[in-house]
Amino acid sequence: MIRLTLAALLLAAPAHAADMAFFVKNLRQQSVAVELFSRDRETVWPGDGKVFLIQPGSQKSVPISCNPGENICYAAWVNGNDQISAGVGPDNDLPCDNCCFICVEKTTETIDLVP
Repeated sequence: MIRLTLAALLLAAPAHAADMAFFVKNLRQQSVAVELFSRDRETVWPGDGKVFLIQPGSQKSVPISCNPGENICYAAWVNGNDQISAGVGPDNDLPCDNCCFICVEKTTETIDLVP
């Protein structure tokens, strides 16, 4: 009986979140806004209508907490002009071949935003 109770508790426990980071380099001459989107659930980083703002020629480390194995895609656009974008775009609706990463505990992925 105790084993059944323990098994039920383990199955009901939430999955362990993984802490990972994205190192974003803005190689453009304009400031860019960046968001990260989960392709597996309705989650956006930083969320709440905010963006990570990265100045021209600068870089920023963006830590997130995600589910191991989760697909995380980036969207970046020129601040003030979302028609000039990279990744999945500001509405998370553009196709991309190299803008998504798998969430892995204690890893860092690099994103180079080029002109």
